[in-house]
Amino acid sequence: MKKVGFFKSIHFKFVVVYILLILIAMQVIGVLFMDRQEQKLRENFTKNIDENADMIEVNVEEELENILTQSDKEAPQQRLSSLLQEFPYSDIDTMMVVNIDQQIIAANNEDLVGKKTTRPVVSQALLGINTNDIFQNQEGDKRTYVVAKPVRSGQNGQLLGALLIEASIEDIYELSRTLNEILANATIIALAITALLGIILASTITRPLADMQKQAQVMARGDFTRKVKVYDKDEIGQLAASFNDLTKKLQEANEITESERTKLRSVLSYMTDGVIATDRDGYIILMNDRSEEMLSMSRHEAMGRFLPEVLGLEKEFSIEKLEESSNSLILDYSSHEVPFILRASFSVIQKDDGPVNGIITVLHDVTEQEQIERERREFVSNVSHELRTPLTTMRSYLEALEEGAMQDENLAPKFLNVTQQETERMIRLVTDLLQLSKMDNKDYRPNFQKVNLRELMLLVIDRFEMSKSEHITFEKHISDKPLPVRIDRDKITQVLDNIISNALKYSPDGGKVTFHLNRDGNSVHISIKDEGVGIPKQNLSKIFDRFYRVDKARSREIGGTGLGLAIAKEVVLAHNGQIWAESEYGKGTTIHVKLPTHQTREASA
Repeated sequence: MKKVGFFKSIHFKFVVVYILLILIAMQVIGVLFMDRQEQKLRENFTKNIDENADMIEVNVEEELENILTQSDKEAPQQRLSSLLQEFPYSDIDTMMVVNIDQQIIAANNEDLVGKKTTRPVVSQALLGINTNDIFQNQEGDKRTYVVAKPVRSGQNGQLLGALLIEASIEDIYELSRTLNEILANATIIALAITALLGIILASTITRPLADMQKQAQVMARGDFTRKVKVYDKDEIGQLAASFNDLTKKLQEANEITESERTKLRSVLSYMTDGVIATDRDGYIILMNDRSEEMLSMSRHEAMGRFLPEVLGLEKEFSIEKLEESSNSLILDYSSHEVPFILRASFSVIQKDDGPVNGIITVLHDVTEQEQIERERREFVSNVSHELRTPLTTMRSYLEALEEGAMQDENLAPKFLNVTQQETERMIRLVTDLLQLSKMDNKDYRPNFQKVNLRELMLLVIDRFEMSKSEHITFEKHISDKPLPVRIDRDKITQVLDNIISNALKYSPDGGKVTFHLNRDGNSVHISIKDEGVGIPKQNLSKIFDRFYRVDKARSREIGGTGLGLAIAKEVVLAHNGQIWAESEYGKGTTIHVKLPTHQTREASA
């Protein structure tokens, strides 16, 4: 954050406001005080002059009456001049007595006696008009208080003359100017002291505020360890304490938020489903690791892209349709080699009845479920087909017997024999299905026991050698040493029976079945090879699937159910072993089985 300039800071503003308040207060007080003081001094001065004028007027009246009534006029005039010249009031500049002819008959200045005056105030006084006013000279640098009074006889009120007094009032204004200067100097000193005190006082306010500002900047960077110093217990101190309390609560809230974010991140990271979140416009803002794997797209590539575009739905669905969609969508990303199917479920992010803020998309891999569902349908179809064929055959022969073939001594035994074979075939099919169902059960456990696999395999081979066709030969490469293993004897016997039975069924006349048994590290390796028609390479991985036949017509002719190798695979896997096939079309097939020589105690339990 940019630092605030000094002249824009609250510190400067506080000091300026404080100084302005003091300045305005001093100015208002000064103006009111000086105006009042000047007015008071002027009133006192003029009142004093007026009182002196009244006192002089009494003496002047007496002497003027003497001048009019007595023959000796010089003596009264001499007394008037002495009165005016000896008057003790020093502020009076000029005093004169004028007769009705405007002739000065006495004055405090001898040079004026005997002269005539034409001053307007004197003329007005001789007309009976009093004058009490302040006059300013032409230069404007001197002000004088002038009193001009008519003098009348106390007996008959006859106008005897006029009295003129002039007193300089400039000292009053000079005193006012001096007081103004003193007040101005006092104001400057007060402002300086006020500024200093304002700075100190402002610091006590702005220092905690500056600390809180720094704390806010530190908090914005995610550091909640710093505390604001509480300088006092006033309102600012309470604000600082509240700020520290807020910092603590924000730290706790941030820790909770970070903990929840970490939990959410962990949940999203370890979810087996993909999760994608968008903003209100449908653009991706969040994507977990699983969704990256499912869509084969990195998070950086997907961020900011349109959701329907990323899911490949931009032609069929808009973002509004996805928001309104209550059903999940099946997304098929399968290739020719690898099946891959996803189910996408959509949920809107919305507060109560507010606007939609985004969409949460959950991607679930349903490839295995779809495969299981397809296998289930194929299984039902295969079982129905496998049962339908013998049942149809049996129905046909039974109908023929019912219609009269029973009476035919040649046909009846044949028809009954076919019916019996088809019945046994259905029994074998149901038996194999029950066995597979039992092995699919999670609770299934082989009955492990210690068995010499060499003896067991030779026993099984000898049994088949007694019942095989004379046109098929056996070639045995069996280890001379005992091969002890922990196996379920009956189940492994069934595996060998199924594999050898298939080898015999598909071997042509004159063919050979080759057996190998030897130790291979911690395992024993069994291989059984025939010289039949072989299996095409593209079908080799499917021969262990249930009901799978390379040549379905020939398999049914020789009585196969299509479950033998499927059962063999389940048994070998239950023994923690391996089974696989090698074949070259037209040259025969080899089935390999590997069994571990030792099973764990838990497995044998």
